[in-house]
Amino acid sequence: MLKPEQLRTLREVVQLGSFAAAANRLGYTSSAVSQQMAALERQMGVKLFDRSARSVLPTSAAEALARHAEVVLSDIERLVATVQAVHRNSERQIHLGVFPSFADVLTGVLRRMKPEDRAGIRVSIAESSQLIPRLGAGGEMDAAIVYQVGNSGLSWPSTLGRRWIAEDRYKVVLPRGWPDLAPYRVEQLVDLPWIMHHPGSSDAFFFDSVFARWNLHPRVACHSDDFKITMAMIEAGMGAALVPDLALRGHGRDVVVADVPWVNTSRSIFTLVRPDRETARLRALLDALAV
Repeated sequence: MLKPEQLRTLREVVQLGSFAAAANRLGYTSSAVSQQMAALERQMGVKLFDRSARSVLPTSAAEALARHAEVVLSDIERLVATVQAVHRNSERQIHLGVFPSFADVLTGVLRRMKPEDRAGIRVSIAESSQLIPRLGAGGEMDAAIVYQVGNSGLSWPSTLGRRWIAEDRYKVVLPRGWPDLAPYRVEQLVDLPWIMHHPGSSDAFFFDSVFARWNLHPRVACHSDDFKITMAMIEAGMGAALVPDLALRGHGRDVVVADVPWVNTSRSIFTLVRPDRETARLRALLDALAV
């Protein structure tokens, strides 16, 4: 029975015109190539090469066999690729949850993936507090990327694996149309209108404590828990807000972003994974999402 490695070696010898050149390309020794071709001649029962002290010339039989070998080897490569794709897609599908301002990171990773690697990935976008219950017993999600501001009331089952991803710093963001307030001291911001999270949310409670620490009692112009809406309201001149770096990606020209040292606040981003559903494919996706 002909072996694929014999056909590859034959193809290289015919193309390159010598055993030594074929051996160099394939990583064999010249004698190994010579032995393979001698074995192939015995199996085929025909002479494939005219050998002399200085050269190895392929016969017409060798050239014809090399042409057929090219077709066979291409078919083998397609077969291997098909089997590998079936194996990848036979792994359990991935259901991943992410919070809204992480969606840009996720879509960037998905765009760079091959279609066959992206197949079977299902995504849910919601606030962290909405994602975590779907990771519990009977939940449909395999993993979720969530955030926590300070020690806010976010909790999760102890059975979930937790992996830290990044700290996402908050910046003070103001409308560009406002007068220049640099260096953004606390007393300069006291009487400004602010865009705040809705009262009662864990984020609102945390930021109330941040403002109280600096004796800031913001005049609330708008309540918004969606940073895209918050940024649009800032651009419209409605007020200032504390916005994390992730939500600032690709922001418009009508805002000023100030990294104010006295704020010194960030949110922790981490992954929660159900250990019973953690596959190599899921781990690879989560590694790619590390910001």
